[in-house]
Amino acid sequence: MLRQAVSRVTRRPALSRVPLRIPRRHLNIHEYQSAALMESKGVNVPFGVAVQTVEEAVKAAAEMGDEEVVIKSQILAGGRGLGTFTNGLQGGVHIIKTSEVGEYASKMLGETLVTKQTGPAGKPVSTLLLAKKMNLVNEMYFAILLDRASQGPMVIACAQGGTSIEDLAEEDPDQIIKVPIDSIVGMTDEDAAEIVQGLQIGGSHEAAKEQVQALYKLFIEADCTMVEVNPLAEDDTGLLIAADAKIGFDDNAAFRQKKIFDMRDESQEDPREVAAAKWDLNYIGLDGSIGCMVNGAGLAMATMDIVQMHGGTPANFLDVGGAASEENITEAFKIITSDPAVKAILVNIFGGIMRCDVIANGIVAAVAATELKIPLIVRLEGTNVEAGLKIIEESNLPGLIAAHNLDDAAIKAVQSISN
Repeated sequence: MLRQAVSRVTRRPALSRVPLRIPRRHLNIHEYQSAALMESKGVNVPFGVAVQTVEEAVKAAAEMGDEEVVIKSQILAGGRGLGTFTNGLQGGVHIIKTSEVGEYASKMLGETLVTKQTGPAGKPVSTLLLAKKMNLVNEMYFAILLDRASQGPMVIACAQGGTSIEDLAEEDPDQIIKVPIDSIVGMTDEDAAEIVQGLQIGGSHEAAKEQVQALYKLFIEADCTMVEVNPLAEDDTGLLIAADAKIGFDDNAAFRQKKIFDMRDESQEDPREVAAAKWDLNYIGLDGSIGCMVNGAGLAMATMDIVQMHGGTPANFLDVGGAASEENITEAFKIITSDPAVKAILVNIFGGIMRCDVIANGIVAAVAATELKIPLIVRLEGTNVEAGLKIIEESNLPGLIAAHNLDDAAIKAVQSISN
């Protein structure tokens, strides 16, 4: 993503050897959905039809009536064009003859596409976009995202597009232009003119300014966290077209963007994260062997750090929050133990708002419900800690290992899977 290209992310040293996946905090939608949304805001987009079956693909291509069409896999990850299907087909985007649509659609639909952004597991392809082939003569890069430094929207643009912006930003950062937008005033004509000039538009600058302002209108009115168009291109008539797009939305705006959030494709997400969200739990899957259940993001990071420090690897980040019920705790255990890589579970709870006796009752219920077979290390501290410890002690839970503090808990968790 662009954010990785224009800023340096500082990693916590203790987790440097853990292959940590950055959590998805915002809704993303597919390209065909983004195109429809952009068109509704006045942005020029190529004509295209989304299809879910081979028959639909063949019919859509025939109705276009062109000799060639563009067939594009729809997954929530970049690098599709250079990706590889697990069945061996190279590339998730192709320009093909209309007569070849059936052949390609059968090799793409229902298959898994692996790109540099999906990881080795790849993403399932359940939808294809059949798009009209455009005669593009000038490809550029355009994006709007939220910028902490300027405390508002930032337009990132480049006169070169259609390729990896990360590589370009690293090789020649001077080609990247940045235009901060005053979130109170909005995008002015001067802002739009500066962007159009930086893009080195060959056609009408006035028409290009309208398109840039339409993209900003989308960003604001749809509560976006990012609008990325790569490429933003001119065709042989000078028309500026958003030829591809990736759009992210602020989860906090779901209540007023219901139609957009109804587009969510859960098949593209980790099923454990989807299940956790339904129970108001924050779950991030990692690649280790020690499951971590905590309350609070800071405590989660500290727990993962200390597990790493003592030679273990965290299998997840699971935050039950400050108001979890016994039912939530049970579901949290089910989610953690659904990962076959988890060999032990470390519960680290500091009872402030969350009471230790509630956590303890939840742990007892969860062990019974999941028939837990792996070591369970529990460290409790804070509100009603004595009552919580008593509940656990009197439960006679199999595999329970009590810990006196966080350091002790991490050591015992690592030792429990080393023996």
